[in-house]
Amino acid sequence: MKYICLGYMEENKWETMSESERNAFMDECFSYDDELRKNGHFAGGEALQSPRNAATLRWKNGKVSITDGPYAETKEQLGGILVLEARDLNHAIQLMSEHPGVRGGPFEIRPAADLTAMLTESERRRARASADCRGSRAHAPSCRRGRRRRSVRPARA
Repeated sequence: MKYICLGYMEENKWETMSESERNAFMDECFSYDDELRKNGHFAGGEALQSPRNAATLRWKNGKVSITDGPYAETKEQLGGILVLEARDLNHAIQLMSEHPGVRGGPFEIRPAADLTAMLTESERRRARASADCRGSRAHAPSCRRGRRRRSVRPARA
């Protein structure tokens, strides 16, 4: 089963580390990632840039609103994700508790949702709607809606 591991870190903690401390920390993390990969547990992962480089999108008053920066102002910010293959949550916890990244900040571990059935049902509905639009209901409002092109100009907050 897949688990998404969200790694958090205080940004100022990283910035206050010396270059040699940062290098040693990252070398340990990459080494453990290699071990996870070798044993078939590392399914993917990405580090994130600083929250200062983020943009947050929200649906507000019928349109998209964009805010510069992270979603929430907190001391600990999301620093990266790791996709882990594990037997169950306890196994995922066991694997991640040995990850050196835990010393940099907390990891939140969540089971990945299996959307296979939901996707199959959505594909069925969309295929039926597409067939209806090609058939006798071609002039129905629901068929014309998909043909219109609208330019989206998000409002910046």
